[in-house]
Amino acid sequence: MPLPPVPRPSRTPHPAPLPTLIALALCAWGQASARPAEESLPLRGSRVLSAPAKLAAKPALVISADKLSAQAEQQAEATGAVELRYGELLLNADKLNYRVVDDLARAEGNVRIDHNGNIFTGPLLQMYVSRFEGEFLTPSFFLKATGGAGKAQVVKFQDSEHLSATDGSYSSCPAVENQEPAWQITAKQLRLDMAANEGEAEGAVLRFLGVPILAAPSLSFPLSSARKSGWLPPNIFLDNRSGLELGVPYYWNIAPQRDATLAPFVLTKRGVGVDGEFRYLEPGHAGRINVDLLPSDRVFGHSRWSFKFNNDGQLGDWRYRLKSERVSDDDYWKDMSRRVESQTPRLLASDLNISRHRELSWGVIDTYARLQRWQTLQGSDALARFDSPYQRSPQVGIRVTTAADEAVLDSFRPWGRKARLEGGLELEYNRFDLPGSAQAGQLPGGQRVHALGHVAAPLGGEAWWFIPRLSFNAAAYDLDRPLDDGRRRMGRVIPTLSVDHGWVFERDTKLFGRAMRQSLEPRVLYVNTPFRDQANLPNFDAAAKDFNFDSIYTDNPFSGVDRVSDLHSVSAGATSRWVSAANGEEILRVGAVQRFLFRDQRITPDGQPVTQRFSDLLLAAAAHLDEKWWADSTLQFNSETNRSVRSVVRARYSPGLYKTVSMAYRLARGQSEQVELAWQWPIYGQPVTQRGADSQGCGGAWYSAGRVQYSLRDKRLTDSVAGFEYDAGCWVLRFGLERLSTGRAETNTRVMLQLELVGLSQLGSNALKVLKDNVPGYRRLSSDRSPSSDFLP
Repeated sequence: MPLPPVPRPSRTPHPAPLPTLIALALCAWGQASARPAEESLPLRGSRVLSAPAKLAAKPALVISADKLSAQAEQQAEATGAVELRYGELLLNADKLNYRVVDDLARAEGNVRIDHNGNIFTGPLLQMYVSRFEGEFLTPSFFLKATGGAGKAQVVKFQDSEHLSATDGSYSSCPAVENQEPAWQITAKQLRLDMAANEGEAEGAVLRFLGVPILAAPSLSFPLSSARKSGWLPPNIFLDNRSGLELGVPYYWNIAPQRDATLAPFVLTKRGVGVDGEFRYLEPGHAGRINVDLLPSDRVFGHSRWSFKFNNDGQLGDWRYRLKSERVSDDDYWKDMSRRVESQTPRLLASDLNISRHRELSWGVIDTYARLQRWQTLQGSDALARFDSPYQRSPQVGIRVTTAADEAVLDSFRPWGRKARLEGGLELEYNRFDLPGSAQAGQLPGGQRVHALGHVAAPLGGEAWWFIPRLSFNAAAYDLDRPLDDGRRRMGRVIPTLSVDHGWVFERDTKLFGRAMRQSLEPRVLYVNTPFRDQANLPNFDAAAKDFNFDSIYTDNPFSGVDRVSDLHSVSAGATSRWVSAANGEEILRVGAVQRFLFRDQRITPDGQPVTQRFSDLLLAAAAHLDEKWWADSTLQFNSETNRSVRSVVRARYSPGLYKTVSMAYRLARGQSEQVELAWQWPIYGQPVTQRGADSQGCGGAWYSAGRVQYSLRDKRLTDSVAGFEYDAGCWVLRFGLERLSTGRAETNTRVMLQLELVGLSQLGSNALKVLKDNVPGYRRLSSDRSPSSDFLP
């Protein structure tokens, strides 16, 4: 088929980045020969035509071939292994005709263009070289920006940054002779703007395994993962509470620092709604706003909505953060769980924090204020109701920490070492109240002013520390309503003395024949806090700390301010580690710690005095003896009953890529007993990493992935997810089930189905995120290939 003539270029300046070649070519040819223009000059072998040295700052046009003949200042003919170089352009062909006067190159036979990593191959090309303007007949192409490839009847180059294709197709799947790609986009007309990272397609159809799954008369798309306004892949979800959900999001790239997404959706059981998100990144603040609206829920009988606002910013020296989440009703977290972000879905916070941090020569001053509100989703089940935490309306405070100048302490040198005096003081005012949905019987709100102070003189070296510390906790209260004894105002001051001492001993040793450095790290904490009766004092923010290796080395088993335990105890323990001498990796760790009481402990989390002198024994171990195996365990053991109170045992086996199995057992005696199994494992076929990413179709590999939790106490499955993945190289299919507990006898079961077209997009529900969040060690199957965009090209 003859190539249509290319229009002669305009003499007006062109925006292409390549400089003009006409004057350069004339000068080069003028020095190549002094013969008359009509005389032919044969050049045999591999010869090069280049620019004079004085013009070397501009790209030189270089032609080499098996046979090359030229007419000075007119044209050149080249045949056999032809190669033309100009700047970033490399052109190969069997035959080339180059006209110097108008800078036109005509290439025939096995033509190949490589320009900035974009590759085009085909039978026939005409191009104005310096302008990178011309036409390519029936080419195949590869685009570096996306890693995808395609073909077209005709490709027209407007310049090095703009091209168009007629009757074109595109896919990230490898080309197989006499076989269509597993997925591809076809378009009657395709225009690509590399400079603007933008593409447009007319009459576009997305086909998967030969079946059209998406069509659009006109479609715009980005050429990489950069942002671009346009329709996003549809969202598809299915669960037993809302039925099938289909959403079609539209992304609006408002400005480089702002964007928005609007997603109309349909719930087959409930009705039609819309999700909206607005994001911004300004010089002084950044954040996002989410609004989800279901105007008329056919099941619930009323409109449903959720609102989320997150913002971080700075005003001069002050930093602020606002985080708020609100929903329309108490059952929203069950019916619309995908739209609730809070880690505690029945307790939603609205929190405004303002703070300033100043570092001075003598210490640090932190000033802060906070306004906190709660929305508690109690529901109609009386047995499932819970006490609401108190709101802070507001909280205002200042915290000062300082270290004394060394000159002041010159005379204080215990054990011949200079001490360092440290201190801190926190002054804070709080106004506490309860949200409207609080449980009946909770104490009324009120005001509290507290002061927390400490002074310490830490000593130590590279392998030891000794920290004596004196602290106090003072609080005064003014309640909204009097207590049973008639008091509204009350207060107390509680001092605490503690001494923290530890050592780190090390030695070189061997473990299973491997060179190791072993450490022995004993630690002792002494605490003495006198008893102060707090039974008739309000408790606005104190809660029991989890009993573990960290909390046993603190001077108060309560968090917050309102409760201070009357500990007179010593906590003693030791940890030993084996660290590889070759790479510093921890191979084995064991530890034990226990607390001894010198007197009964009367202020306790459950209100019952502790008379037992020895606390439960805490044991811990972790091992990574082999690259494939990890294991760890913790145990809380009661010596009086000779039974474990709490225990956790976990192990993971990861012998290779996409192969991981983890198991866990958790016991909290009298509360819960649970086993867990999580995995990602190939079950059939050869992985892409072994057969190459250029395979497709039925030669793919099947994988299974999931996490199953089973309650031995209740004899039922709890939160679990299980699914399968099929990796065909250029596409991945994921499907499975997710089960979430929403009550003692209620569950929400979701069906997940996601198709990932590698190098293009992900269609359907976000099964990938669910698996990553639930399976320890899970790895995305296509992570070693071109990253997917959120847009359809």
